[in-house]
Amino acid sequence: MSAHGGGALAALGDRIAHCRRCPDLRGHCTAVGAAPRAAYRGQAYWSRPVPGFGDPRAWLWIVGLAPGAHGANRTGRMFTGDRSGEFLYAALHRAGIASQPTSVGRDDGLALRGAWISAAVRCAPPGNRPLPRHLDACSGWLDAEWRLLPRVRVLLCLGAIAWRAALDASARTGAAVPRPLPRFAHGAELPLPGRALLASYHVSQQNTFTGRLTAAMFDAVLARAAILAANP
Repeated sequence: MSAHGGGALAALGDRIAHCRRCPDLRGHCTAVGAAPRAAYRGQAYWSRPVPGFGDPRAWLWIVGLAPGAHGANRTGRMFTGDRSGEFLYAALHRAGIASQPTSVGRDDGLALRGAWISAAVRCAPPGNRPLPRHLDACSGWLDAEWRLLPRVRVLLCLGAIAWRAALDASARTGAAVPRPLPRFAHGAELPLPGRALLASYHVSQQNTFTGRLTAAMFDAVLARAAILAANP
């Protein structure tokens, strides 16, 4: 993608960071930052909507659920500063996509090669459970990224909410999405013109600590994504 494309994504990121469509979520994010966990006391929380992050020339677009309250809501970068990010970026590093296996802050030097990461909802929701109106309010950001990431060949959806958000975004762009909508399942695939949707269990501690999602399972999903991208 041209430098213009990267500039457009940066401008979109600035608009996302200043979004005020959901005052309740903005209030929650601010409250979380004002009462941090003991490990993060003294740190300035981002406490705003979190923009997407990665390579403007991405072939892989990873869509998560929402920023973690003490992860991305603290650091200002998707999947950065929490256990979910530790799992995700370690896997991306093994796959040659992330420049390093750790993600602790926006200025830690981490870079992505061929991937973009964002989420269905850009503010941390209470209990990590966004409401339908939060998803609706954020849907336009997914649509804007869709337009600005023309090289993407695979959307990797982390969890059922991201899967549905990607299906809805696909339909809004004019793709012939099957009805009834395909159900989420780990490893589910949906070929679309020029792009494919691929599903994985979310990289949350609830899944990775219990063994529902293992490193080997996620490595296999990333390998499958590469195959789908090479055979559109």
